[in-house]
Amino acid sequence: MMGDGMVSMGNVIVKPNAKKIRRIYPKTADGERSSGPKSSSDEKDGEDAAAKKKNEGTVVGFAGTTADAFTLLERLEGKLDEYPGQLARSCVELAKGWRTDKYLRRLEASLLVADKKASFEITGNGDVLESHDGVLGVGSGSSFAIAAARAQMDNPDLSAEDVARKAMKIASEMCIYTNDNFTVETLAMEEESKEEADKE
Repeated sequence: MMGDGMVSMGNVIVKPNAKKIRRIYPKTADGERSSGPKSSSDEKDGEDAAAKKKNEGTVVGFAGTTADAFTLLERLEGKLDEYPGQLARSCVELAKGWRTDKYLRRLEASLLVADKKASFEITGNGDVLESHDGVLGVGSGSSFAIAAARAQMDNPDLSAEDVARKAMKIASEMCIYTNDNFTVETLAMEEESKEEADKE
C-alpha cells in the first residue's frame, strides 16, 4: 500500500509529508497491542522476528478529513479485536456502523484495508469493495493512480511495489492534490489454499 503526503485546505498546501498509512497489529494475550519486534540477544533470531513482524498485522490507508479518518481507524481496530483473523467481517461490521450510526454517518473519509489475504475499500455509503484485479485507490488522485497501475500490471519485470510507485508518480504529476512524498507499507500476500477454497 502506498500513500502520498499532501494535506491541503482549499487551494493551500498545509503539509507535504503527512503519513496516511498505518499498520495495526493484533492484540497479544495480555490485551496489549504489539507494536513491532522485541529485541533479542540472538541477532539472527531478532532479524527473523523483525522480518516476520513486518509481514504481520493489517495495513490501513485513508483519504479525507484527518479527524474523521482516525475516528474510523479506532473503530476498525475495535472490530479487528472483536473478529480476529476475519478482515472481511470486520470491514462489513465497520461499514454497517458507519452507515447506520447518526454520528458516524457524518464522517467524511474513505479507507483502504489490507491483510495478507485480501484488501478492501470501505466508504461511508456502506460499501465494502474488493477489487477484481487487486488494484484499489482512494483520494483525489486515485483515478489516475488506478488507471496507471492497471496499465502496468502485465509487465513481468515490475513488482507490486514498483507498479504502485510508478502509478503514484504519474498521479502526482497529474493531480494538484497529490504529491510525490510517498509512504509505503508492504505485506507478502498468502495464496488461498485449495481446502479453504473448497470450504467456501
